[in-house]
Amino acid sequence: MPPLLTSALPAELADLQRLIDAAPPTLQARVLCEIEVRDRRLPVHALTLGNPDPALPAVGFFGGVHGLERIGAEVVIAYLRSLVSRLAWDAALHQQLEHVRLVFMPLVNPGGLWLGTRANPRGVDLMRNAPVDAAEAVPFMVGGQRLSAGLPWYRGASGTAMEAESAALCALVEQELLGRPFAIAIDCHSGFGVDDRLWFPYAHTRQPIPHLAEMHALNAIFASSHAHHRYVFEPQSLQYLTHGDLWDHLYLRALREPAQTFLPLTLEMGSWLWVKKNPRQLFTRYGIFNPLIAHRQQRVMRRHIALLDFFMRAAIGYRRWLPRDGERDAHQAQAMARWYAKLRA
Repeated sequence: MPPLLTSALPAELADLQRLIDAAPPTLQARVLCEIEVRDRRLPVHALTLGNPDPALPAVGFFGGVHGLERIGAEVVIAYLRSLVSRLAWDAALHQQLEHVRLVFMPLVNPGGLWLGTRANPRGVDLMRNAPVDAAEAVPFMVGGQRLSAGLPWYRGASGTAMEAESAALCALVEQELLGRPFAIAIDCHSGFGVDDRLWFPYAHTRQPIPHLAEMHALNAIFASSHAHHRYVFEPQSLQYLTHGDLWDHLYLRALREPAQTFLPLTLEMGSWLWVKKNPRQLFTRYGIFNPLIAHRQQRVMRRHIALLDFFMRAAIGYRRWLPRDGERDAHQAQAMARWYAKLRA
């Protein structure tokens, strides 16, 4: 693909392109697909750092699935920029990268970002686009609908292939994360409530996932090492169910290989708090989903970049905290009591 004029790109895509152009060869970049919008073809980038050995753990960082939620892409790009800048001097980082594979897809939906829409340019909500149907009732519209691409939360027509962006994300996960002994994925979003939430599957059923004990153990090491954190760690099903969740689809795919542990998480930044502190944001296109005041954006970056760095370190040391045998039974019991008490009643 010929070089793109960054001045003609959405700000986040231009920022990412500049980072790629200036990065050392250690950062490997490729274009997964191109999306047509406004007589242009916008690239969907994937970037990798670290050791490609499939016997090692991996972490995937994803953002910009919904075009209106710019802050998700910005957090992932900021973390990637921090890592790239540290390559010049940080010997400890180089040692870490010998033991882990890092995969970045910072801007999954560049067309939606440019158009200022949640959906992609074809009107499809990429987080309702996977071939997974909810086993129980979902909220009307919000849970995914096939009525019209002109309405929000459109899943795409029944029986059709996934959108190019969704298919590219799934292909990248299957290539880089699945098949390894351990992998984490973190997908950065905004717009739900006043709290920052870390959701894990399932979204299509209220039943617990087979790796519930491992999710509880991950939460436990985070809570013990970040005593004053304000994240709410929970299954998405505690809030609402949906059709077509990409991470449910990929988690179910990972279950075909029982020797691996794949833990996908969605970061839902609590954007209602930004609106509460600055009600004028309600009257702007991006104000409901993004911090519009500079110092709040900086605070968001500091908090969540530290979270992303935790996931890298957790992946590197997964053998030290992943529960085994009786320890796993204890985590399972605690998780069921914490998150699924109503299911057991």
